[in-house]
Amino acid sequence: MKNRISGIGFVCSVAALLAGATAAQALDIVMVNSNAAAQSDQRTKAGFEAWIAENGKSDWNVSYLDSGGSGEATATNIQDAANRGVDAIVVTMADLRASRAALDAAKAANIPVFAVDSGFVDGVVVDVTTNNWAMSSDVSVYLLDQLKGEGNLVFFRMAEHHGTRKRGDVMEVVLKEYPGVKVLAEHNINYTAFFEDTARTMEDFAARFGTDIDAVWAPWDEPAQAVVNSLNAAGLTDVKVIGIDGHPAAIAEVCKPDSQLIATVAQPFEEMGAQVAAWIDAIVVEGKPAAEVIPSEIVYLDAPLITKKNCQDFL
Repeated sequence: MKNRISGIGFVCSVAALLAGATAAQALDIVMVNSNAAAQSDQRTKAGFEAWIAENGKSDWNVSYLDSGGSGEATATNIQDAANRGVDAIVVTMADLRASRAALDAAKAANIPVFAVDSGFVDGVVVDVTTNNWAMSSDVSVYLLDQLKGEGNLVFFRMAEHHGTRKRGDVMEVVLKEYPGVKVLAEHNINYTAFFEDTARTMEDFAARFGTDIDAVWAPWDEPAQAVVNSLNAAGLTDVKVIGIDGHPAAIAEVCKPDSQLIATVAQPFEEMGAQVAAWIDAIVVEGKPAAEVIPSEIVYLDAPLITKKNCQDFL
C-alpha cells in the first residue's frame, strides 16, 4: 500500500488520504529497535508479532533494524526505512532528538512513524510509554524508605534515553528529602554495552567502597542484574538494589528471599507492541483518523511497583 498520510498535520488527516483501504491490505513495516539486545525492545517486538499472528495479518511484511544503542544509528535506520518507501515505521526505546532529519524524511515520504517509549517529538503519530517520573518516584522512595533514610548509595544513570534520564532526574530530586543518604559515586551507563559497562563499573565501586555500600540505584533491570552479579562476586550480600522494567528474570530475582534486588517496576512492553500494531491497522489500513483512534499524542500505560511482598503475583 503506497497511498500514505502526509504533512505535519497528518495525524488528523489519515482518513481522507487512506480512503478505500481494506483490512486485507498488505503492509510493509519497519521496526527500528534502539538496541535489540535489550529485553524491552525484545518484549515490544514479541507483543507486536503476537498481535499480528492473533489477528491474521499474515500479509504484513515486518523487517527489523537494530541500532545497537546508538542514536546516530537510530536516525540512519529511520532514514533507510523512509528511503525504502515503507507503509509504517515503528521506533522502540530510542532517543529521537538526534533523528530530526530522518523523521522529516519520513514525513516527506508520507510515512507515519509510531514510537514506543521514545518520547514524543514532532513527526511521530504517537508515543506509547509509561510514566517514567511516576515509576521512578515509586521505586526510588521505596528504596530510600527501606534504608530508613540513612546510608550510602551508588547511583547509576543513563542520560541518553528520555525514560532513564527522567528516572534519574526524579531520584535526584527525591534524594534532597533524604539528607541522611550519601551518594558515594555516580556513573552514566554506556548504552552500547550496558551490561558489561555496569558490571565493570560496579566491580570497581565494590573494590573502592566495599561494605560502605548500602544501596544501588539502577535505571533499569539489566544493569540492576549486572550490579547484583558484581556484588555477589565481591561478597557484598547486604546491599539493597532496585531496577525498573519488570522483566521476568528480574521479577524472579526479586522473589528470591536472599537476593539484593528488592524491587522493580513492571512495564507492559508486550502491550505496547500490541497496541501499536492495532493502531497501524486502524489508521494505516482502515483509514480511521488518528485523533479518533488514539486518545492523545502520548499514551501512558500502567506500571505497578513489584517488591518481595507482591512479586509472586507477577511470576
